[in-house]
Amino acid sequence: MFSAIVTIIQRAIMQGIPLLFGSTGEIMTEKSGNLNLGIPGIMYVGAISGVAGAFLYEDATKGGQFSTVLGILIPLFACVLGSVLMGLIYCFLTVTLRANQNVTGLALTTFGVGVGNFFGGSLIKLTNSDVPSIALTTTSNLFKASLPFAKNLGWFGQIFLSHGFLTYVAIIVALVCARVLNKTRVGLHLRSIGENPKTADAAGINVTKYKYVSTCIGSAIAGLGGLYYVMDYANGVWSNNAFGDRGWLAIALVIFATWRPTLAIFGSFLFGALYVIPTYIPNITVSSKKLFEMLPYAVTIVVLVITSIRNKKENQAPESLGLSYFREER
Repeated sequence: MFSAIVTIIQRAIMQGIPLLFGSTGEIMTEKSGNLNLGIPGIMYVGAISGVAGAFLYEDATKGGQFSTVLGILIPLFACVLGSVLMGLIYCFLTVTLRANQNVTGLALTTFGVGVGNFFGGSLIKLTNSDVPSIALTTTSNLFKASLPFAKNLGWFGQIFLSHGFLTYVAIIVALVCARVLNKTRVGLHLRSIGENPKTADAAGINVTKYKYVSTCIGSAIAGLGGLYYVMDYANGVWSNNAFGDRGWLAIALVIFATWRPTLAIFGSFLFGALYVIPTYIPNITVSSKKLFEMLPYAVTIVVLVITSIRNKKENQAPESLGLSYFREER
């Protein structure tokens, strides 16, 4: 029984890390007033970009010397580059051209999934594989490598030390983002833009610059969630449309965490547990399993209702969230 609980916690953490990356990135974006519903597409593009980088490097080093450092850095760089490009597209449309943020985000999700499936399908054809997937075992082993002494520490090592480095990067990034938002002048400027860009602009803060930078940084963070899913959770196997609804869960987690990266850490593991628990329930029906998968959204709705009723400013979304800023109207 105890070993099953340890395994559930371990698997919940693995399920939750992509959500933590996605929600942290979206929080950084939304704090500037940009509502980016394109996070699922950005995570998908981040994943396929990292996969493409890893695939090309593994293919180039066949029969040669595979560098551990390059084997990690190339997928990371490709992932961040692809994700930032998606963030730039969003900013150009919503900040520069002042397009509707909701429509742009949804279009970006559709576009991102299409791009991922196109390039994923192209890579699969290059491998001449009998199954519609790509296996990047060598790169995956680098991302999944855990501390060598974790197995010697029993349940503690299995729960806390048996994960790949991106797991700890996700937690550190969330903590750093929380500190930047709450304890620095940059964070104060960013939050002021999200609340009232007109006042921030009048105070001499470059609204456009902050929106671009925060959205691109948020996109890069979210993209790492897609890379983690493929390289760590899925053991380096890419299959088109295998990402599920994790991008939308990451957006739901932003509301659950009331726009706080530190609460997103707890929420991501809770959402991950709700995904994992049905697997360990004997004789569970398909309909019951679907109910468990629905629970994160139901919990988010409950949190949204409670925070709306309590109406505390610190638990609410930025006041200008989703609204384009027209400086000429100031």
